[in-house]
Amino acid sequence: MEVAERPPKQRTELRQASLIEAALRLASQRSPADITTAHLAQAVGISQGAVFRHFPSKEAIWLAALDWVTETLMTQLHTAAEEAQRNTPDPMDALCAVFHAHVDFVLAHPGVPRLIFQELQSAKDTALKLRVRMLMQKYRQLLLNLLQLAQTQQGLRPDIDLQAAAVLFIGSIQGLVMQALISNDLPAMAAHAPGVFGIFQRGVQQSPYDLRT
Repeated sequence: MEVAERPPKQRTELRQASLIEAALRLASQRSPADITTAHLAQAVGISQGAVFRHFPSKEAIWLAALDWVTETLMTQLHTAAEEAQRNTPDPMDALCAVFHAHVDFVLAHPGVPRLIFQELQSAKDTALKLRVRMLMQKYRQLLLNLLQLAQTQQGLRPDIDLQAAAVLFIGSIQGLVMQALISNDLPAMAAHAPGVFGIFQRGVQQSPYDLRT
């Protein structure tokens, strides 16, 4: 029985996906700036010239990788929030689910924060940095929606600055990531995540005293 050959477009999409996966995997092992098309070709099992049949440049590969990160991460975060909201009316539970979903994403794809942190260090406005900003804008909007819902339900302290709360939420995860990368101990993120979110929650959540006043 003959196996039907995949059409060229599908073969290209599969090869592009393989190169993106290889780029993020290698980024977990070395600086993204040091990863060459030769490294990517070797990781995928193709010639270096074949890389350029699927992407016009190395930058195009990183741009595609960030597009994949944005779509995958945001899908996972929205799914986590929606599942939590189906199970409980408390918006803080949805925020907690988003927090842990982000931590789980980093544990599964440790090359992603290395790529993002490296790009943010660039003094220039690059296409890659623009992609990172777009991701952060989508992330902040998700958090603001959940925080506004919590505020509507009187789940937050009345004096809470929602923008600052969103910054603190993201910054807490970034702090966990940075410490894990410095210590080369990614599993520590999962161990510390509940305690870190607990501190965030106590800082923004309405207390019984607030309700009495």
